Formats: sequence, structure tokens, C-alpha cells
Amino acid sequence: MSVDPQPQLAYDPAEWLGDAHPLVAQLGSADGLVALHCLAQALVAQPVTSLGALQKFLRVYLEDILFPHELPAIRRAYQHICRNELRELIAYDQTLAGRPVWRNFAAASRRVGRAQLEKLRPLRDERVVQRYLAAVENRQAHGWHTLVYGMTLVLYSLPLRQGLLGYAHQTTRGFIHAAARDLQLREADCREVFQRCCAKLVGTAGAICT
Repeated sequence: MSVDPQPQLAYDPAEWLGDAHPLVAQLGSADGLVALHCLAQALVAQPVTSLGALQKFLRVYLEDILFPHELPAIRRAYQHICRNELRELIAYDQTLAGRPVWRNFAAASRRVGRAQLEKLRPLRDERVVQRYLAAVENRQAHGWHTLVYGMTLVLYSLPLRQGLLGYAHQTTRGFIHAAARDLQLREADCREVFQRCCAKLVGTAGAICT
């Protein structure tokens, strides 16, 4: 009888697709834990100063940002790109600007999304990429990282469910690693936190795909 492998912290195919999640990217500096504390206070009104606080932060992030907003946005972009619906994609891009959840990391989301779009610029034969890039440059669209991620899944021919899981895993690992050094977490602690999150991620990603 085969045994399913345990989730790994170090690798996932989604990492082929470009830059880190914009919230995680903000934590990469020497002041990363300070940034994590500020973000945690915005989400849960309490800084990440312990393993328990990190677990609470991740739970709120998954339930309040990842599941209801980011993963559905990736799915929506994926579907529009599959159907060559550029006009609908741009309209959806514009609606996201009015959502309060983006305010804490809107600039970072646009920066990461546009950086990834620049990497796609050489794909001259991909009309939807070139037209969306032009819309971003003309300020008709924002180039949110989630929408560009969904577009990239289509271009790389990765299944939607795999892409959603990869995005969720990559982001969760990023938050755990951002906190691990300063909180002096053991590898076993990091794996336990990650595996608890994975139990929620698998079912939710599947539900969003349907």
C-alpha cells in the first residue's frame, strides 16, 4: 500500500511561476519580523511573538484573505484567459481595486504582478498577454498578482487545482519561514504548522475549482 508523502516546506511547482506572494515579499528584509507584526496587527490585532500567535495569524489569513479573495481571483483570471476574455478580465481587475482587503498590500500586489508580466513580455504570440500588458501600461488595469498568476497557470499548462494548491503552499511556507528565525522555531514546529494548514488547503482548493 502506498503512503502519501508529507507536505514539504522546500519545493513546489508553483515556485516556477515567479515572484513570492507580495505580503511575504514585504517580510524579506532585516526588519521582516517587524513587518510581520504590523501585518498581524492589521489582521488579528496582535503581533506574532510566539508559535501560538503565528498559528492564529495563519488561520485568519487563510479564512479572511486567501480562501475568500485570492484563490477565487486566481480561478476567475484562469477562466477568463482560457476563454480569451480580455475585456472581462480587465473589468474584473478594475473591480478588485474597490475591495478593502487589497488596501494593506495593493502596491505590493501591483508591483509583483507587473514584474511577472514583464517576464511574459517576450511571448509575442500570446495576444492576451500583450493586450493585458498594454492595458496595465495604459492604466486601464492594475495588474494584480493574483490575476497574473492565473494567467501564468494557463500559459504553463498547469491544472487549476494544482496551481491553487501551489500558490497556497508557497504563501504559507513564506509566512512560516519569515517568522521561524526570529521566533527561533524548530523545524519540527514549522512542519507541524504547515501540515495543519495543508489539511484545510486541499479541501478548499478543490471546492473553489468546482
